[in-house]
Amino acid sequence: MKSPVVLTGGTGYLGSNILKQLLERGYTVHLTSRNPDKSKNKGWIKELVKEHGDKLKFFSGDLMVDGSFDEAMKGATGLIHAASPFKIDKIKDAKKELIDPAVEGTRNVLTSADKAGTIEKVVLTSSAAAVYGDAVDIKEHDETVFSEKHWNTSSSIAHQPYSYSKVSAEREAWALNKGKSWKLITINPGFIVGPAVAERSDSTSIQLIIGMLNGRFKSGVPDLHFGMVDVRDVAKAHILALESETAEGRHICVNEPMSMLDIANTLEKEVGDKYPKTPKKTLPKWLTYLVGPFMADFTWRFLRNNLGIPVYFDNSKIKASLGIEFTSIDKSLKDHAEQLEEDGLL
Repeated sequence: MKSPVVLTGGTGYLGSNILKQLLERGYTVHLTSRNPDKSKNKGWIKELVKEHGDKLKFFSGDLMVDGSFDEAMKGATGLIHAASPFKIDKIKDAKKELIDPAVEGTRNVLTSADKAGTIEKVVLTSSAAAVYGDAVDIKEHDETVFSEKHWNTSSSIAHQPYSYSKVSAEREAWALNKGKSWKLITINPGFIVGPAVAERSDSTSIQLIIGMLNGRFKSGVPDLHFGMVDVRDVAKAHILALESETAEGRHICVNEPMSMLDIANTLEKEVGDKYPKTPKKTLPKWLTYLVGPFMADFTWRFLRNNLGIPVYFDNSKIKASLGIEFTSIDKSLKDHAEQLEEDGLL
C-alpha cells in the first residue's frame, strides 16, 4: 500500500497502536479527529511527531458531520476506519451514544473515501460482537465455535446495544462496498488487552484490568467468558490487511478464550505480589444475578445468556490470510499491568 493512509480513531486505545505501527513502517498518515489542534498537543503524539516529522498530518473529521472527512481523503490510497464508540455500561441513550456514531459515522467516512476516487482499500475495525451477541448464540448453529460466516442476530438497541452498533456498522460498510472500486476488509477482534500508547484510561478493557488489580472485584468475578487478543496484534492485523494482495472479507482476530477468573489468575501469576486484592474466585450465580445490575449494568437477560457459557473462535483464517502470530495473553496482561503502573493508574 502506498502512502498516504487515512486513519480514523487514531487517538483511541487501539487506534494509537495502529498509528504508531503505521509510522514505524514508513507510512505517511492522515490522522483525523474532531479537534486536530487538541490532538497535536497530546504528549504521546508530540513524541511521534518528533520521531516521524511530517509523516504525520492532522485533519478534521467528525463521524456525525457529512463531508467532514473529504479533505483527509484527498490523495490517499488506503483507509483504516477504527473510530467507533466502545461503551457497555452507563448508557443513557443507546441510539445517540452508540448506534448513530457507529452506523452514520461509517457511512460518512466511506462516502468521503468513495468521493476521493483514490482509495484502493478500506480496512474496517469491526468486532467479534458483530459475529455473536450472546455466548448462548452458538446453540443456534451446527458448529461449536464462532467463525467469519456467523453474524450477530440476537442483539438490538434494547439488548446488547454496543454489539448491535458493531454488527449494524459492519453491515452498512459491506452494503456501501457493493459495486465500488475500493476493496473492503474487516478485522473482528475479541476482548482487547495490552499496553496503551495513548495517555488515556477510559477504555473498557483498561478499566477492567485496573479493577482487577485495585480491588473492585476482590470478592470475586462473574463467570463470564471472552475471546482475548493483544492490542498490538490487532493493530498489526489492520496493517497486514491493508498490505495484503490476497486477503478477502472478514477476519476474526482472537487468540484464546478466557474467563474473567482466568484473567485474574494470570494477573495474580504475573504481578500478584504487588496487588493482593486480585480476585481469587468466581461469584456464585445467585450473587451475580443480585449484584450484576449494579456492577456493570448487567441485565438478567444478559447474565442468563452469557453466565457460565464459554465462547470459542476459529482463528485459522487470519493466521493463514495475514500470517498473524499471536502474542501470549500472559505477556499481554503482564505488559498491560506494568504500563498502568508506570502511568500511575494503579
